[in-house]
This record gives sequence, C-alpha cells and structure tokens, in this order.
Amino acid sequence: MTTAVANPRTGGSGGRTAVAAAGRQVVKAYGSGDTRVVALDRVDVDIAAGAFTAIMGPSGSGKSTLMHCLAGLDSVTSGQIRIGDQEITSLKDKKLTRLRRDRIGFIFQAFNLLPTLNAVENITLPMDIAGRKVDQRWLDQVVETVGLSGRLKHRPNQLSGGQQQRVAVARALAARPEIIFGDEPTGNLDSRAGAEVLGFLRRSVDELGQTIVMVTHDPVAASYADRVLYLADGRIVDEMLRPSAEAVLDRMKSFDTFGRVS
Repeated sequence: MTTAVANPRTGGSGGRTAVAAAGRQVVKAYGSGDTRVVALDRVDVDIAAGAFTAIMGPSGSGKSTLMHCLAGLDSVTSGQIRIGDQEITSLKDKKLTRLRRDRIGFIFQAFNLLPTLNAVENITLPMDIAGRKVDQRWLDQVVETVGLSGRLKHRPNQLSGGQQQRVAVARALAARPEIIFGDEPTGNLDSRAGAEVLGFLRRSVDELGQTIVMVTHDPVAASYADRVLYLADGRIVDEMLRPSAEAVLDRMKSFDTFGRVS
C-alpha cells in the first residue's frame, strides 16, 4: 500500500508526503440479494499527512460512509483500510477501540460535551479516561490556537455554540492524534461561528501539523481544505487542489442530486 503521496498543500508539485490513512478497493454494502445497497464501490483513496482534506458529494454519495470506514467507526464489506502503517480492517474490537482512542480524533455536528464539566475538563476528558498524562505545554498551544484561553472555566451552558465546538476541536487536538475526522463539524453553527471553527481547523494544520479529514456539503467549508475529494454513487469521481468556494460550488452543480447512501 502507498506510503507517500503528492503533497496537496503544494498543489502536487512540492514533493511527496506521508499517508495518514488509506483505503484499497473498499466496498461497503448493506443488505443482500435484491435489497443489497452498495454505499462504497471499490474505493481507492490516500489521505496525505499534515494536510486538510474535505470529502464532498450529493446526498447518498457515500461520503459519510467513507469517513466512518476510514476512521474505524464502521466495518467494510471488503477491501483494506490503514491508519498510518496499521491495517485496521482485521483488528478485533478491543484493539480497534484502543487505536481509535490513541491515534484518532473526532469532531461531530453535535458537540458531545459533558454539561457538568468545564471547558478544560471536557478537553482533557479522553486522556483522563485513558489514564494518559496531559502535556501541559501542548494543551496550552492548542487552547491558544482555538482561542479558548479566557473560557476554560466555563461550562457548556455558559458558552455559545461556536465556543462549544471550539472546545470539541480542542478536545480532538489535545491528545495529539495522528488524524482527526470531522463529520459536518460546522453543520449546527451559523456562518460566523462556522467560519471561526474552520479557521481554527486550518490553523491546526498550518501551525500544529495536524491531519484533518472533513465531510461537508458546504462549498465555503470545503474552501478551507488543501484538497477536496468528490464522491458520486459510492466512488471517488474527481478531486480539486487549493479549492475556492466558487470552484467547489461549480463542481457540485454537475452532480446528480439523487444518490443512494449518505
């Protein structure tokens, strides 16, 4: 399996970079016989390390399914998934759970913050559960990057939606995962708060060296990425480097809006 790919941050012309996650001939199907639905149809994909990748496509294209399979949140029907040099499709549940805990970060539409904990307690909770010592210097850098320095003692009900999602971003970053997956991470935010969170994700790539994969339907959100992958009918049909919102929107207009499984 590929261990290096063209660097999307340099438009593919600035050498090669490591692969943070990869899929080979990935098939994900639901049901059988006449009711069988293919969500992913022999997908090959490499996710560059240290870059921001967006996954787009019409409803039913398989974009969320692809992210869930790459992240080890869903099993594949056939094919291989790797995180770094680790093949994960054959891992038993316990080892897969440990891998997700130790090497992968997640950001979802729902902030998933515990209401009884303040911001910093929510940020460090996964490490506390895992019994891992918090790297205070890194935590301070993450908090500064996402602009939460003055809000660490606030509980979720004392924070705006945008601030709560920043806590969720900081929580994902704080454990220094190899890769972060975001499923419509700004879907519940207004445009201003969404732009703030996307800006922090962009900074985490540029300044902290993070690898981010984000599923989105929003051309503006996709324009923050280094590379956009387009799915249709369970297959990757196109990609765009250094996207603009206008270029992404034009490309999306060419897709059939009726797909199969999101």
